[in-house]
Order: sequence, then C-alpha cells, then structure tokens
Amino acid sequence: TLVLLKPCTVQRALMGEILSRFEKKGLRVCGLKMMQLTDEVLSEHYAHLAGKEFFQRVKDSMMVTPVVAIALEGVGAVEAGPTTGRKAPAGTIRGDYSMSFQENIVHASDSLETAAVELKRFFRDEEIFEYRPATFDFLYANDEF
Repeated sequence: TLVLLKPCTVQRALMGEILSRFEKKGLRVCGLKMMQLTDEVLSEHYAHLAGKEFFQRVKDSMMVTPVVAIALEGVGAVEAGPTTGRKAPAGTIRGDYSMSFQENIVHASDSLETAAVELKRFFRDEEIFEYRPATFDFLYANDEF
C-alpha cells in the first residue's frame, strides 16, 4: 500500500515516529523517498475531489514542504479508518497526532485497487524492493500469507 507523510508531519518533525509505528506493527517498508509534489501530480492524485470547494486548498497544503512516500507491505496493510483526526480513535496515528480533516498526518490508500494505482504514481518499479525480513516468521502464522 501507499502512505504519504504529509507536510504537516514533516513540519511537526514526526516523520520518524510515524514510520516507526508502521514498522513496529510489522509492516515491511519496501519503498521510501522524500519528494516535492507538483500541482499536476496532486490534480491526478486528488481527482476524486476536483468538484469540492476545498480541492485547491488540499493541493496547496500538500505542496508546502516535501512529503515522504512510503510503500508498505503486509497482511491487511490497507485498512480504512476515519479521515478526520479528531474523530479517529486514540491509539491510531490520526487519533494520536491530528485534530484536522486536512492536516491529518498521512494519506493512506483506501483499497487494494487504489493502492496499485497510487504506488505507480509515486514509485517506479525499480524503487520497490523485495526482501524477506528476518522477523517474518514471527509476524504471521503460516496460513496467513
């Protein structure tokens, strides 16, 4: 799946802490890079919001600083949760670090289909790495993967 650490995360110096949460959960980082997003990329990425009055505001917010793009892999890596930080339960990334609908720490793919499209948007094939972590056999039962 794809996760973007948003500019609010970069500005608040939470990048390492948020990445650590994914790693501690047992998700495998298979791609990682910092990048400055353009209006063109964001128009494509947020095309589903094009008719909303906040469309440009969202795009502008995502260009304030670079973002960190992360490709993650693991059983159940794509799980939907509340978008608005103040409505997200404590213990979740958004629940612990965000009060906002827009400045909500991360963008995360909302389905496997979306993840496939988004990963191609932010990573070239050679930027996604295959490897088996030494801890793999201790993360899952043998019938879970």
